[in-house]
Amino acid sequence: MRIRTDKTRGFTLIELLVVIAIIGLLSSVILASLNSARKKSRDARREADLKEIQTALELYYNDVNKYPVVTVASAVSDGSNGLAAKGVNATYMSSIPDDPLGGSAHYYYISNASGQYYCIGATLEVSTGAPVGSCNTTTVDPANGTTYKVGP
Repeated sequence: MRIRTDKTRGFTLIELLVVIAIIGLLSSVILASLNSARKKSRDARREADLKEIQTALELYYNDVNKYPVVTVASAVSDGSNGLAAKGVNATYMSSIPDDPLGGSAHYYYISNASGQYYCIGATLEVSTGAPVGSCNTTTVDPANGTTYKVGP
């Protein structure tokens, strides 16, 4: 008959530290890929929002024969110079979208003085390639580094 001692039971300190290190490594890899997926998700939302704004602008153009005139790049959600202030209201879109990050991140809009061309833009977190359309005005907002621009 064999007698067991306490020395043969349980894990050593080294074994526990190795397991904790492996769990920490795996969790950091998972969190890094989740962060990347969140950025791509926000970029997809930005592109969808810009397409929605484009559709509203085309409906507005169909009724008024020009796009809203804003000759200085402004946030589309700006209360005094944004799209709602220029007449793009619930008739054309239920609410004016804004950047998913909020804060100082916005979608920007500019048109030429005659209202025949416009450009809207957003700053993407992950570059996804070429925009859906082309702008026929100057850059939307160089101060904010707008990286994705669309136009009519």
